[in-house]
Amino acid sequence: MSETLNKQLLHLVFGGELENLEDAKFRNVDELDVVGIFPNYQAAEKAWRNKAQSTVDNAHMRYFIVHLHRFLDPDGDGKLG
Repeated sequence: MSETLNKQLLHLVFGGELENLEDAKFRNVDELDVVGIFPNYQAAEKAWRNKAQSTVDNAHMRYFIVHLHRFLDPDGDGKLG
């Protein structure tokens, strides 16, 4: 199995209601919806799509995918920080 397939590429999916549609500033950070942490982008995207579609009636509600693996291993060498 290749090294790329063995890498753990964690992704966080979260969202909340934005103050306005032009900025990524949340109305109330205490009410952010943390959907979860996923082992790869494909799983995170599936969760993101489900949450985004379930809130389609609220134009101010937005969900995001954060590439946690880029924060944990910014230079991509497999070592922390």
